Amino acid sequence: MSQTFNFPTDRRIDMACLGRLAVDLYAQQFGSRLEDARSMSMYLGGSSANLAFGVARLGLKSAMISRVGNEQMGRFLTESLQQEGCDTSQVQVDEERLTALVLLGLKDKDTFPLLFVRENCADMAVDARLIDESFIASCRSLAITGTHLSTPVTRKASMTALAYAKRHQVIRVLDIDFRPVLWGLTSRGAGDNRYVADANVTKQLQEVLSEFDLLVGTEEEFFIAGGAKGTSNDDLIASLRAVRALSKATLVVKRGALGCCVIEGDIPANINDAPTYKGENVEVLNVLGAGDAFLSGLMASLLQGKTWAESTRVANACGAIVVSRHACSAAMPTPAELGHWFGGSRNPKVDADQQLAHLHRVTAARPDWSELCVMAFDHRSQFFDMVREASANESRIPALKKLLVKAAEQVEHSHQMQGHTGVLIDGGAYGADALANATGRGWWVGRPVELPGSRPLRFDGTRSIGSALIHWPTEQVVKCLVHYHPDDTFELRLEQEQKVLELWEATRASGNELLLEIICPTAMTPAGTQDAAVLRSIKRFYNIGVKPEWWKLAPMQTQGWAELATLVAERDPHCRGAVILGLNQPLQVLADSFASATNPIVKGFMVGRTLWASASLSWLKNEIDDDAFVKQVAHNFATLVDAWRKRHSHV
Repeated sequence: MSQTFNFPTDRRIDMACLGRLAVDLYAQQFGSRLEDARSMSMYLGGSSANLAFGVARLGLKSAMISRVGNEQMGRFLTESLQQEGCDTSQVQVDEERLTALVLLGLKDKDTFPLLFVRENCADMAVDARLIDESFIASCRSLAITGTHLSTPVTRKASMTALAYAKRHQVIRVLDIDFRPVLWGLTSRGAGDNRYVADANVTKQLQEVLSEFDLLVGTEEEFFIAGGAKGTSNDDLIASLRAVRALSKATLVVKRGALGCCVIEGDIPANINDAPTYKGENVEVLNVLGAGDAFLSGLMASLLQGKTWAESTRVANACGAIVVSRHACSAAMPTPAELGHWFGGSRNPKVDADQQLAHLHRVTAARPDWSELCVMAFDHRSQFFDMVREASANESRIPALKKLLVKAAEQVEHSHQMQGHTGVLIDGGAYGADALANATGRGWWVGRPVELPGSRPLRFDGTRSIGSALIHWPTEQVVKCLVHYHPDDTFELRLEQEQKVLELWEATRASGNELLLEIICPTAMTPAGTQDAAVLRSIKRFYNIGVKPEWWKLAPMQTQGWAELATLVAERDPHCRGAVILGLNQPLQVLADSFASATNPIVKGFMVGRTLWASASLSWLKNEIDDDAFVKQVAHNFATLVDAWRKRHSHV
């Protein structure tokens, strides 16, 4: 256990956080004034929310006590917390107020403009009457931020929660979190100002210091808590002594790159004489959120029973990682990242550590696709050919693809496939309506980028895939089919690999997952060599640094799947896995091929024309109506789903 705190052990929530819960809108242009920002990225924000998010990401059970508006931004925040594993049952919903917003910029290493859009916002109206004592009693610790001591309404809610916590021996933590603008001490546009002395703020803070077991703050925040007359080292010691006269709490003083001091008893004559835990020396991109990351690492470690030395080591590492990244909550590290950080092989330049970046991407909470049954109708040229064969109008194709979404939906319901259903749809003129209809349902949604039939690989409709992905929803998976063989001529192989590397880097920046489909040209792949050629191709892409989340491959023999599993385990154990493509094989042939796909590396199938080609041609010829078309396609899809689920019976 830690040297200081006797955390209750028989509680289901490790830490509840009461305070700010807001949307952070970060300028995407580095080196720009906020006035000149052209685009922004949206993240969960607010110091308390960042703490709840960070603690959950580190594997503990956190909870949020706050308030959001009954609108899209409020739902974004609660869904973001829930995805990370945070309990949101105590997040109140305000029917009158809007969710708080914060606009943030990254001008240079010393300038981080902040604009708090918090006029009468929801989280500053958290209702004390709705604070649940039984819920507080189910927690091991409770963290409150100084901002929620700044108004009568939030102060009442905070004091109510603190009283319940004290009654049930919950460890109480104060993150001083002093933002002068939120206490009304600066102009509205001076959100980046970290310190303004004010006797009234000091008085309000000092009235509650005795209610806490742990006080955490920067030097400036202890200046305001202690009522400093200046900002020298002597003033810091005087402030700490003033705090100590009011509170027996352990004091943690954050000192940036210097690390932190932990003071459990008397205040020393010099801050450098206090027990000090060295910080990490890294290049700073963004200081915003570093303190929240520090406290997340500190509290997660203390709650796990680690010592001060161990806990501050993790806390300092969390802060160092976050200052190297864009955003606050989303930048928080995972346990896997910390393992790499302390493993002795990290790059001293955090933003250049490719393994750290990869771990951040693949070990954070994400939807689980342990089984995936996907109807693929991203085809473009094939639908055009069918229209010509049927002497139909090309304008009917979008309606046809919307009916295919309906067929997928029907099988999802009939086969209880929630969380296992997917579609692969193009985003052009043919598939745009169907793609929009499928997105946002909780399905796996893939979208192609390759120019159909291109060899060497070309992207469809753009020469700059990175600029195209800016406009994609993050949930849409980038699918790229490459007609590739490891024995291609050097020039062709290099050209194709460079295109895939370009796509790989673009998806790392956009946040979209990548599915790489490998088809080796038949003329270069004699019978019996297909599996070996595909495996060599995959190994080559791993060799050049491409680690897609998904591989889409033709059916292989049992040994081929086993060799793929071994290769993936060696090169990228966080890979989602492989899915089987159809190649327009007859339905029964595909169903039979599933018998060899029992290796856990194979997560499911993505099949297209086998399911819908015949029915589509009949529909385009007006031989069947919409209902008959949906029924036929759904039947075929259900047949493959059943075959996939029964595959183990063939072993």
